[in-house]
Amino acid sequence: MVSHDHGVADNVTTPPRSMNRDTVLLVDEMDKVIGQCEKLYAHRKGILHSAFSIFVFRRRKCILELLVQKRALVKYHCAGLWSNTCCSHPGPGWTIRDSAMQRLQEEMGFSVDLGWLARHTYRAELDNGLVEHEIDHLFAGWFQDDKIYPDPMEVEAYRWLPLPELRLDMQQSPGAYTPWFASTLEKVLNEMRHATTRPAYTPASELTATDY
Repeated sequence: MVSHDHGVADNVTTPPRSMNRDTVLLVDEMDKVIGQCEKLYAHRKGILHSAFSIFVFRRRKCILELLVQKRALVKYHCAGLWSNTCCSHPGPGWTIRDSAMQRLQEEMGFSVDLGWLARHTYRAELDNGLVEHEIDHLFAGWFQDDKIYPDPMEVEAYRWLPLPELRLDMQQSPGAYTPWFASTLEKVLNEMRHATTRPAYTPASELTATDY
């Protein structure tokens, strides 16, 4: 793995938990909510449910970088693996975007304006016999500040990585990353590349062909 990651033990804020994180929304193939159940049960049975993934970018020295996190070692699946900036499930009674905004603040300790890019369905076999089967809503944001305060119960470490370096490391060390990360990253970049109306966080002038 590449180096220069940031541990979080000495740089902590823990926002109040106000959303039900133990329940997921069950959806059909058209993304219509059809019920809810306990999160671990959905992962054990591979039941299709709603989720979101957040990708936060910045530009340093003309290079586009993505903020990635290493999942805390206490997580019940994919512990200690690197992944996108933040991912979770919308809470009952919350919109998907509001859930994403709330979870980013809870997990990473900062807020940005998130733009919705797309959704995709995936199924991934996890460790411990668990299965992620989700309709995943993809959000992206832009953050130039260095003030990041992750929750150590969620995040072991974090780092900013240029996209070429990240892609190379994912090819060389695929087992160091979550099973869903590669496909969601490429989906996000593809949507950003072909979007006719780009989200407010990243105007067209901020992106070049070399970013991808």
